[in-house]
Amino acid sequence: MKKAMDTLQVQLRAIRYEAPTINTYEFHAPDGSPLPGFTAGAHIDLHLPNGLVRSYSLCNAPGDTHRYVIGVNRDPSSRGGSSWVHDALRVGAVLTIGAPANNFPLVEDAAHTVLIAGGIGITPLMGMIQRLEALGRSWELHYCTRTREATAFVGALRQYGSRVQFHHDGEPGGKRLEFASILTQHDEHTHFYCCGPTAMLNAFEATAATCGSGARFHVEYFAAGEAPATSGGFNVQLARSGRLIQVSAGKTILDALIDEGIDVSYSCSQGVCGTCETRVLAGVPDHRDMVLTKGEQAANRSMMICCSGSRSECLVLDL
Repeated sequence: MKKAMDTLQVQLRAIRYEAPTINTYEFHAPDGSPLPGFTAGAHIDLHLPNGLVRSYSLCNAPGDTHRYVIGVNRDPSSRGGSSWVHDALRVGAVLTIGAPANNFPLVEDAAHTVLIAGGIGITPLMGMIQRLEALGRSWELHYCTRTREATAFVGALRQYGSRVQFHHDGEPGGKRLEFASILTQHDEHTHFYCCGPTAMLNAFEATAATCGSGARFHVEYFAAGEAPATSGGFNVQLARSGRLIQVSAGKTILDALIDEGIDVSYSCSQGVCGTCETRVLAGVPDHRDMVLTKGEQAANRSMMICCSGSRSECLVLDL
């Protein structure tokens, strides 16, 4: 059973068509009271009646404390999350959600901001756009989709004119966005945000690695980049109780802790949401997550226990 922390009840008030496979879902507090505030780039965890918990980015303006709006793409390879939302979720339904969390925060005082979206990766960037507009900041968006028909939020984005550029590589004459041409035309005061399919993010990060300070380049993954560490063969010591837990082959650290009745928080089980982040007091983790930066991983101060393993015989965790 997943531990419920900082959860609340919301009611679905509206479903809107955005593209052939994308709908937006608008949630309010059942009694109409204000919802907890959030920052641009934040997400919420939906606790679905089928037992799954899925993270979705908030795409409405951070100042909208009366509602949360998420965009959901019906993924043909859905593991039961997006397909359930599209097929079974109806207006009026009351769901449990996690309070907003943010692994993809916006640097609000950047001289210029470049946003790059691939497909449903547009959702957290929509909130960023609205925040940047409210602050009067300089920004531009490059939005990549296969076709015009598959592109969500077109009407809302057209109001920004030339600051929004659409790229459709699946149409005649269309081609993929060249990251090098964009990243090299801006100075060191520009911040870049990229969200989309894993292959796109990998290409963006590879290009960004050749363009100076990594602190200016921000990404958010929707799926794990590699398989979770399940080789086992090490121990986890719980610092608060002194208990020693053996992690055997075929299990993640999270699996082993749950089997021993340890109460821990987790959600996606893929290393993309950050819910299970745990402080590391000793030992060397085998990082497999998509939340921590390379620098944060190298520092070994924390890890995602749902997917990461250990390079040392024992890890001491702040549990």
